Amino acid sequence: MGVFLRWLFAFALLALTYNPTELNFVHWTYEHYQTHLSVAVFMGLVLAIGYIIYIRATLRSIGPFGMALVLSLVASLLWVLFDFGLLHLDNNTANVWLGILALSIVLGVGLSWSHVRRALAGQADVDDVDE
Repeated sequence: MGVFLRWLFAFALLALTYNPTELNFVHWTYEHYQTHLSVAVFMGLVLAIGYIIYIRATLRSIGPFGMALVLSLVASLLWVLFDFGLLHLDNNTANVWLGILALSIVLGVGLSWSHVRRALAGQADVDDVDE
């Protein structure tokens, strides 16, 4: 359940920042920054903190190569779905959601990897050892 929640929060972070609907930070800020600049700055800082947490944890746990590997795995799955006719890429809105999904999987795996590795291997990371 923890892995799912980490992925869900990564998906929410990315979707709140940008998505094809009008309910996202980028669109809201573009429309309201002149009248609500303080709210836009506050929301931007909250999102930035979320990104720093996720990206830092992901880089520490799986690194850039691991991020590329997870993204490649998701991309190849999408390719298989497209190849079998289960996925159509002619809808730009759906493509943006697929991109958000793919990036959220990378961030979710990155944030959860230490927990998954510890469960599979029975080994703690160096950062997990108590002094």
